[in-house]
Amino acid sequence: MPLSDLPPDARPREKLLARGPGALSDVELLAILLRTGLPGKNVLQMADELLQIGSSKGVDGGFDGIAGLLQASADDLKRVKGLGPAKRSEVVAVLELARRAMTQQLRERTVFATPDTVKQYVKLHLAARPHEVFAVLFLDSQNRLQAMEELFRGTLTQTSVYPREVVLRALHHQAAAVVLAHNHPSGTVQPSRADEALTQTLKAALALIDVRVLDHVVVAPGLAFSFAESGLL
Repeated sequence: MPLSDLPPDARPREKLLARGPGALSDVELLAILLRTGLPGKNVLQMADELLQIGSSKGVDGGFDGIAGLLQASADDLKRVKGLGPAKRSEVVAVLELARRAMTQQLRERTVFATPDTVKQYVKLHLAARPHEVFAVLFLDSQNRLQAMEELFRGTLTQTSVYPREVVLRALHHQAAAVVLAHNHPSGTVQPSRADEALTQTLKAALALIDVRVLDHVVVAPGLAFSFAESGLL
């Protein structure tokens, strides 16, 4: 059914203006951004397929919900039928604004006033990566985010993550504390023994320059594990 055939209070744009954005589903909000569909497929159907088909960055261009879409790149969106350059640029711009808003929030507030914000931030940046990425969030004395750097890629072990490099970057940012973070492309966030050993090695190395390790967050699509919350730090 074309959107024009729907009653006014069921059309996403009219519904948003009448009831506010909180009244709309993810599909309806995305439909407003996409604006038009394809022949034989209205924009609501297109938005639904974009969010729901396949696993994250998986089959037929689907992104497994809004969280998966938030981690999509411009190249990922090229695979989605019906998303021309104009629509892709608009979607990418909105996704980047979401990332920047969260970064600004972390820089302006004490990070651990809202621990879940850190996990969401790390998931947004790392959860959907096809390979393991090790990153460090560098914090000031009030636990506000100074910078996040992706320092290592590939299978993470004590031999592939170099404590000396982490220490040098902490000194560069004049960090008072750090949060370690990496992803598990396998889809599970249970830390391995190698993850635990690496955490303790980095904690000891950073202690030599009076930099505290506040947490180590492991993420996968839709999941996050906190060493600090689990008593492993």
